[in-house]
Amino acid sequence: MEEKNVKKYTSCCGTNGIFKIIGGKWKALIIKSISTNCPKRFGELRRDMENMAQTTLTIQLRELERDGIICRKIYAETPPRVEYKLSEVGKTLLPILDLLDDWWLDYKNPNNGKLK
Repeated sequence: MEEKNVKKYTSCCGTNGIFKIIGGKWKALIIKSISTNCPKRFGELRRDMENMAQTTLTIQLRELERDGIICRKIYAETPPRVEYKLSEVGKTLLPILDLLDDWWLDYKNPNNGKLK
């Protein structure tokens, strides 16, 4: 990732920068979707994100690519084929997203003893 992108998200709290990159309604879902069958084509992502508008998916993918989380490869074919895969940095997010999923389950079910 370019240094200028990192500086853009610098704040008093690193967590704010993290959620600028992976926050929002769809980005974590997109990352998880790509990780399950990598590389993944745009049409496959569209099917996985059935409630998301195509333009929203395009914007989210561009932002994830800009921030170095995913890589896009365009094949010179007719019709054009585009594949998305996680970058090395993107792969490092998977255990973090798993931890966030676990936290969410504990938060929703506080009687399991982990969160009080």
